[in-house]
Amino acid sequence: MDFFATDFFKAVFLGVLQGLTEFLPISSSAHLAIFPKFFGWNDPGAAFTAVIQIGTELAVLIYFRKDIWSIGSGWMRGVFSKAARTTQEWRMGWFVIIGSFPIVILGVSLQSLIDSNFRNLWVIGSTLIVGGVILGVAERVGRKNTPIEDLTLSHAILFGLAQAGALVPGVSRSGATISMGLFLGYERAAATRYAFLLAIPAVVGAGIFKLKDIGGANEYGTVPTIIATIVSFVVGLAVIHWLLEYVSKNSYMPFVIYRIALGTVVLLLVATGAIVAVTTVG
Repeated sequence: MDFFATDFFKAVFLGVLQGLTEFLPISSSAHLAIFPKFFGWNDPGAAFTAVIQIGTELAVLIYFRKDIWSIGSGWMRGVFSKAARTTQEWRMGWFVIIGSFPIVILGVSLQSLIDSNFRNLWVIGSTLIVGGVILGVAERVGRKNTPIEDLTLSHAILFGLAQAGALVPGVSRSGATISMGLFLGYERAAATRYAFLLAIPAVVGAGIFKLKDIGGANEYGTVPTIIATIVSFVVGLAVIHWLLEYVSKNSYMPFVIYRIALGTVVLLLVATGAIVAVTTVG
């Protein structure tokens, strides 16, 4: 048997791909839909994609454990103490909760589209390009001088609405929220950190919700999914550290160029019949 066609290799490859792309503004779900086509593999599907994202979110939980504990404990104190409701942690806790509402509501409402129509490569290639252009404009016009401590309720809602766009593969959860943050004038690192924190409830919730759809004898069944999730956690932990260091000193323009280039290649390949826009889920 060809090693590169085995379940183990596919699981490791897709886990690495998820870990590398989840936190970069280039859409991990788009990459998980596109790259299997290049090898003639089946589409891993929305359920596989959602579940292995739990691995990368576990990396977020570990990397930001101090921030998460501070916000979570501060919010809990505020439930029982009026004085604690004046703290930044209380406000940030509510901002994460409220900012998660749009993607939860739309995710449940649009579940059938997420599992099928949204995974069309015409859609994915187009959203990669459009999202890249939007990120590029945000990078150019954003003031990038507002700290995350100045986050307001209205801005938290706008961040949440931007995150909801990631229900369409190719948009990118981090790309959409970071773009919104830059448009609103937040520092690159601040927008990126908040994007990571805001994603926790939505991604973990979606992964747990989709667990029931994993299994069976196909190549993206239970064991490959577990392997891919573990690999995505290890790789994702390294990528978080690198990205936060990178954005503190550099712009997002390399990711803009990459998005537009990849989206263009995908659309050209689909248009010429080299790959098909929709394939069977594995």
